[in-house]
Amino acid sequence: MWDALANWLNLWVGQIEATVFQNVVLPVVYHLGFGGYAEDAFTGTEWLLVGLVQIAVMVLILGPLERLRPVEIVTDRAAIRTDILYTLIHRLGLFRLAMFFLLAPLMDGIEGHLRLLGWQRVNVEDWWPGVTSIPLISFFLYLALFDLLDYWYHRLSHTYRWWWSLHAVHHSQRQMTLWSDNRNHLLDDILRDFVFAAVALAVGVEPSQYVLLVALSQLLQSLQHANLRLHFGWLGERLLISPRFHRTHHAVGLGHEKRATADKPARLGGCNYGVIFPWWDMLFGTADFTDVYHPTGIRDQMPPPTGRARSYGDGFLSQQWLGIKRLLRLG
Repeated sequence: MWDALANWLNLWVGQIEATVFQNVVLPVVYHLGFGGYAEDAFTGTEWLLVGLVQIAVMVLILGPLERLRPVEIVTDRAAIRTDILYTLIHRLGLFRLAMFFLLAPLMDGIEGHLRLLGWQRVNVEDWWPGVTSIPLISFFLYLALFDLLDYWYHRLSHTYRWWWSLHAVHHSQRQMTLWSDNRNHLLDDILRDFVFAAVALAVGVEPSQYVLLVALSQLLQSLQHANLRLHFGWLGERLLISPRFHRTHHAVGLGHEKRATADKPARLGGCNYGVIFPWWDMLFGTADFTDVYHPTGIRDQMPPPTGRARSYGDGFLSQQWLGIKRLLRLG
């Protein structure tokens, strides 16, 4: 039954994708003189359709849930509109399109050079022969692998000051909502996309499977960032990251720093770095399952004496510019 349902869904989505590609995307590609990239544009069409589905789920399901059980009343609508802009740029493929022209030639060059040296892609079949004949299991293995990578990428962005200067854009949202996940500095996103594309290349993830991996991760992260009073119970909290668990990561003075001790001042660090599964936080000692919905933001955004009323920008351009200034230690 499940195989028949999956085949029907693939056929249905494939027909929609082909129609959009033939009637919308392909004419634009040829009009712009990029006919040589038609095959890659087909993959881009898949990203676009997946993004539209994500946004529909966010608006039709997560939005009503936020209104039903909000953690706090949203008062800064302008900040939410900025987060929506970030979401549209990322989910509708605009950022992916830019990354294609920036990273694709580099990744092709790296792969070609490695092949000349005799390097071959690693495949999950090398670890577990026959597993790719069970798509659900191989998908879950890749999901867990990339989630572990995401845990360490995220944790390191809280460890090094130059990296935190960029990642702080994400944490500067004082009113988290379902739109807050993509609120990132573009330089941080470029670095992340390069790292994940390189790993996907190294382990031999199929492009269509990679799209689904990213799409599922993004949708779950939209749920985690939602202004939603929701937890999954004792067991569920230890199987999948909930809005409550991730809100602790965004909590002022908790998620972005290690607390001061008698012999050490407060410093970069935090807790709950996991992206999909809390297992890595549990394994590496960074999990905090406290049943509290904390205020979110960064300590130095707070007025004195708690902080120093530091501005991280009120709109997209100012947030990007101030991130660069922090990176260069100019502000």
